[in-house]
Amino acid sequence: MYDQIEKYSRKLISDRSALPDRIAFAAQDDTVIAAGDAGLARLAAAVLERLNCLALCAAAPALPFAVFLLQRAANHELEIVPRDTETRTFLHDIPILRRNDLGDDPVEAIAHVLGNRKGVIVQGIGIVASGALTVEQAFINWSSVFHSTFIKYLEDVLQDGFKLPDEAQAFDHFRTKWLVRLTAEGLIFRNGPLRDKADILDEMARVGRYTVERGLVDSFFGNISYSNGDLLYISQTASSLDELAGCIDPVPFENSSTVGITASSELVAHRRIFETAGCRAILHGHPRFAVVMSMLCDEKEHCPIADCWKDCPRVRILGGTPVVAGEIGAGGIAKNLPPVIGGPGRAIVYGHGVFTLGRADFAEAFQALVDVENWCREEYFRRFDERQGGP
Repeated sequence: MYDQIEKYSRKLISDRSALPDRIAFAAQDDTVIAAGDAGLARLAAAVLERLNCLALCAAAPALPFAVFLLQRAANHELEIVPRDTETRTFLHDIPILRRNDLGDDPVEAIAHVLGNRKGVIVQGIGIVASGALTVEQAFINWSSVFHSTFIKYLEDVLQDGFKLPDEAQAFDHFRTKWLVRLTAEGLIFRNGPLRDKADILDEMARVGRYTVERGLVDSFFGNISYSNGDLLYISQTASSLDELAGCIDPVPFENSSTVGITASSELVAHRRIFETAGCRAILHGHPRFAVVMSMLCDEKEHCPIADCWKDCPRVRILGGTPVVAGEIGAGGIAKNLPPVIGGPGRAIVYGHGVFTLGRADFAEAFQALVDVENWCREEYFRRFDERQGGP
């Protein structure tokens, strides 16, 4: 269990999502064990003892966005509701606990909220998230809250500007220091088309790891696939892209096998893209600026559609990349994505992320993912500077 705690603590550090000296995990073994920052470890262990789950992660995020969202919320608001797909599908909303909500027993206040939510933002502490069955789940839920609050804060600041005294300085530090240049430089890709099963599996595992290491997907989301003409190789549902060894399913195109039941929930979309786009490789990540930009629509105030994330019939264009709506899984994505992605080799799904293609191998797909996110980042800051009156 200590090995698991060390592993996922390292991941939070390598993701640059949590402050290295403000991370703690607690887990149920024969007894409750905890490791990390001493104060947070004691808190995590005490909260865990009051919950019916296996693990807990308490950590201070490396960016103050979650805390800023808490401070910007109206006094009567008990949660924030980001609009991205991960929140809608897995988190639903993100509860917030202000200092005065903690009362005389902060442990009980946090445990009460986590009794029916996967994560909570706690003023003065950071993000606390539970894992029902594994330490990995606590890490995933913590990362998902970080991802969703990142996106929500960028949306809110672009629309409403700064509201707190220390926001401008923190945002400038984020923009100039925390963000790193996105590039595919230094990465090695196999030239395609790939035929051998071992080569395909090895390349998918390598590219999945690249996608995580370059910050193009968070926690365990995203997926990857390759077709050699006979089989569709696709990452399994709930698999981590940086740990794909043993987590890739070969699925017959005619769907005659039950192997597909463990494959990514977006198997249907991948199959239809292969059938229509004439490609070999598909890569799907959740780069954050692309997610933010996909939800900014100039016609929203005059549009009668309420659930634009799934019901919008329009194809918008961001920097030459089409943007479509659609539910994940076998829903709207499988219908709306294949007709638009073949030409440009890339497409964005509203609030969800980016799909890119490689005609023969993953080099093209990975570069396209980088290019889309870089364009969305530049466009975001262009709009931000325009609304703020200059850089």
